[in-house]
Amino acid sequence: MNEKDDDLIRREPRMTPGLGALPGSESAGATQAEASRKTSAAASVAGADWERGLLEKLLTSTLEEQRTARRWRIFFRFAALGAFLTTLGVLAGWFHLSDYTAVNTRHTAVIELNGVLESKGQVDADAVIDGLRAAFKDPGTVGIVLRINSPGGSPVQAGLINDEIRRLRAANASIPVYAVIEEICASGGYYVAVAADRIYVDKASLVGSIGVLMDGFGFTGTMEKAGVERRLITAGENKGFLDPFSPLNESQRDLAKAMVATIHQQFIDTVKAGRGDRLKSNPDLFSGLVWTGAASIDMGLADGLGSLRSVARDVIKAEELVDFTRTESFAERLAKRAGMSAGQVISRELGTSAQPLRLR
Repeated sequence: MNEKDDDLIRREPRMTPGLGALPGSESAGATQAEASRKTSAAASVAGADWERGLLEKLLTSTLEEQRTARRWRIFFRFAALGAFLTTLGVLAGWFHLSDYTAVNTRHTAVIELNGVLESKGQVDADAVIDGLRAAFKDPGTVGIVLRINSPGGSPVQAGLINDEIRRLRAANASIPVYAVIEEICASGGYYVAVAADRIYVDKASLVGSIGVLMDGFGFTGTMEKAGVERRLITAGENKGFLDPFSPLNESQRDLAKAMVATIHQQFIDTVKAGRGDRLKSNPDLFSGLVWTGAASIDMGLADGLGSLRSVARDVIKAEELVDFTRTESFAERLAKRAGMSAGQVISRELGTSAQPLRLR
């Protein structure tokens, strides 16, 4: 080997390296790539969080709008239902819309007695008495008119109203009370009317029926034909008094007649006390017969012809009418019906469902 070859061999290890071979260049590249990846990942995460937040806001807003819309739908449905029930109630007579408007000037007070007299029924003594007291208490009342359309009913309810009218008249002598009969004022209705200062009728009204009845049915013959046996066990010999499924006992019949006669005499005494010497002598007067309005004037059962408005205008001299009739709300009527249903069940179970005495 010559000197040139030896020098060539010695120089090979000292070859100048390229740029890619610079010391530390590979480590720096890796660091930059890693930083770039982290920045890209962070940007991706931030973008995803922003999109998620926007989506959540949109969903929340949509749900809130749906809730609001649902609330308004429920509100309008209930409002429509309430309007429907109110309209139906007015049409069905659940609510009373008064024909008269209260005023602050002098006026004629009006109290309606329309229907059968019975406790918690169409004409209830408590309701009528409340109206009477309110009418007498009102400073603008100069006269009171009882507008009566009643076939009668409970002697107890009629008696309670009659007694209260007489008491209030005595305590308020300056306020007269008049009864105006329209279609019918029979039996218990007339029992109430005689408490008034005067009674006015239409010439075709039906007036009177001063009597008492106790009615019912007997099914003993039907039960025998059907092969049905009545098994009634009582404690007390008269506990099954007037039981419709048992034969009528003569002693019990006599007792019932005595009760009816006693109440009839009470009715007669009340009519005489109310009408006094205006009554004409007639053997049929207290027989339970009914007369026309014109005939009732001739017999002293009524004082003259007149209507609500004519009495207010010509007799009381106060044409303004104010209705003091106490009416029930729809809720009260529902409660009453529920109470009556429960009472009927209890009465049936206790065997006390016999018909009461009636002035009809």
